[in-house]
Amino acid sequence: MSLPAGARNRRITLQRALTTKNALNEDVKTWGTIGKRWAEKLDVSDGEQLRAAQMGATITTRFRVLADSLTSTLTARDRLLLGSLVYEISGIKEVGGTNVGLEITATARPDLQP
Repeated sequence: MSLPAGARNRRITLQRALTTKNALNEDVKTWGTIGKRWAEKLDVSDGEQLRAAQMGATITTRFRVLADSLTSTLTARDRLLLGSLVYEISGIKEVGGTNVGLEITATARPDLQP
């Protein structure tokens, strides 16, 4: 299986957590952009969850990208951005054989977006 260029029509931003120090020398977690890639977007599900009497919406999506020196280093500790949505990565697997592509499963919470 290959990853056709025409299907990769979404530009995603890849981010990694960084730890910096504030004025009081305390650790502060921030997010830094590590790159941008073209991706194919496949919506898996959307749903509403009722927890502790609060309604929350989630969108689970799969993004297919070409495997390269950057995308091959992604882990569930990273995240990605598409438009105004922040997606938390929950899984990454190879597609199309070794060094062809990666499928990133990620979830966004539109009700919690900045």
